[in-house]
Amino acid sequence: MQQNPTYLLLLFALLWQTVAYGQEQETSPGAGMGIESNFIAGKVLKHSKKILAPVPDLSTAYEFSFVQQTYGTKDWQQRRKFPLVGFGFTYTHYGNDSVLGNVYGIYPILQLPLVRGRKLEWTVRLGFGLGYATKHYERIPDWDTLNTAISSHINNFSTISTDLRYHINDHLDVQAGLNFSHVSNAALMQPNLGINMYGAHIGIRYFPVSAHPKKIYKDLPKLSNRWLFQARVGLSFNQAGYTDGPMYPIYIASAYMSRRWLSKNKVFAGIDYSYHSNVYAFLRNNNIYMGEEKSKSWKSALFVGNEFLFGRVGIMLQVGYYIHQAELKLDPYYEKLGGNLYLVQKEQGLLKELCLSALLKVHQTQAEFAEMGIGFGF
Repeated sequence: MQQNPTYLLLLFALLWQTVAYGQEQETSPGAGMGIESNFIAGKVLKHSKKILAPVPDLSTAYEFSFVQQTYGTKDWQQRRKFPLVGFGFTYTHYGNDSVLGNVYGIYPILQLPLVRGRKLEWTVRLGFGLGYATKHYERIPDWDTLNTAISSHINNFSTISTDLRYHINDHLDVQAGLNFSHVSNAALMQPNLGINMYGAHIGIRYFPVSAHPKKIYKDLPKLSNRWLFQARVGLSFNQAGYTDGPMYPIYIASAYMSRRWLSKNKVFAGIDYSYHSNVYAFLRNNNIYMGEEKSKSWKSALFVGNEFLFGRVGIMLQVGYYIHQAELKLDPYYEKLGGNLYLVQKEQGLLKELCLSALLKVHQTQAEFAEMGIGFGF
């Protein structure tokens, strides 16, 4: 995409905060608002033989976050058992400054409870935002051709972690857990193998007023398990495997049926189509399948997935299997993950849903492209 897909991710981050923090104050002012700090120690995962840079024995990161414990001013908060939301900042030192450099990440946070006790809780936390890499693959003016993992300063920064947390009192928590982070530009520029880091962390969380705002419980309307016909159109760009080469557009369209369940999820299944002008250019430039280049440059797949709804924000996971591949073949299956921001959500009428989407398509650990799109539900 000529415009970097991370711009849309930043829009999602800002709007997510609006959804999360736009709450009526029905409890003590400042209750549930806190700060958190974690120290992370881990190692870069060499997930591909094409990663040429030496992997350091130890990588470290420091994370600082602003957090808000939800307490039920929105229906989705009660449906989701009052998750914690926030905004995080991370500095990652991979331990190889001359090649891999360092990464600064900024991202919205969603923490979901798995097990809650009076003093102990077990949670999982997701973050999806922007990362700035200080070093990337380049020939001039600074020679860094060993860094085949990252090819641009601006990237996607994604993180997932799990915590075991102990509540010392109403203001202070301590936690320890495991984490995984991923940095890449979603194949917008080449090379782009991405940097994956796994490790463990320890940290503290402090709430100046209270960690436990008074929760609002109410009888929630039960939403019908309705069926919708849905469609999505999207656009992406990439460099087709050539460093410093031209950007080629990818056109994506999806049609699927969805069914809402438990008033907070949507399961769906359908068909994906994508046309890859980079494949078309490759075939033309190399005189392969002359006259048939277009017919060899599209893909189609059947897919299933689930979307987890948090008010006007949806987190989507999708798995697809190709029924037709372009000439430059990849794995027979793929995954898509990302988010939807709903501009329209209605129970009645012809157009029941309208959303903006930002999705990452991957084959195992390798990103194929990042898709910006708009979706409809009827």
